[in-house]
Amino acid sequence: MQQEYAAVFIDGGYLDKILEYNFKKIKINYETFSNILSGKYERFRTYYYYCMPYRDSPPTDEQTTRYSNHQRFISALSRSTRFELRQGKLQKFYDSSGQVDFRQKRVDGMLAVDMARLAWKGKIHHAILVAGDSDYTPAVQDVKDADVLVTLVYHPSSYHDELYSICDERREISKELIEKSKFTH
Repeated sequence: MQQEYAAVFIDGGYLDKILEYNFKKIKINYETFSNILSGKYERFRTYYYYCMPYRDSPPTDEQTTRYSNHQRFISALSRSTRFELRQGKLQKFYDSSGQVDFRQKRVDGMLAVDMARLAWKGKIHHAILVAGDSDYTPAVQDVKDADVLVTLVYHPSSYHDELYSICDERREISKELIEKSKFTH
């Protein structure tokens, strides 16, 4: 019997928020996390999508520290087995009340393209999506059309019903999953 492969697609901004707001910024081992999610499938690769923190020109001390910490994290992640990092852009904008806010750009598009490309090339049999945004819904449908099973890994506090509904399977980001994935020195 032929080996079946899974690829894990992680929206880093989504997972960061889940870990920050629901798990007190616990640090996880992303390789362990990915292997647990892959389950019985051989993990082809994990794709991690992120944006570096915003920095003014010149940056504040806080921005410099945050950026440097994120660089160390990304550097460590890049040394993980079967990991591919994809960097988007962080856009600064002002909301209607004049408050500064930031949005990731290109992340959703890169993730969607990678997931569909691997599915249609027959490289994977299972796509594991760690995200909550309905923008991924068309990509999920395309991947399913390529006869690839799609599992949504989500937290109940943050996911879109349309994305939840279209995926073949669902797995909650639970305390148990995070504890099993916890980073140990």
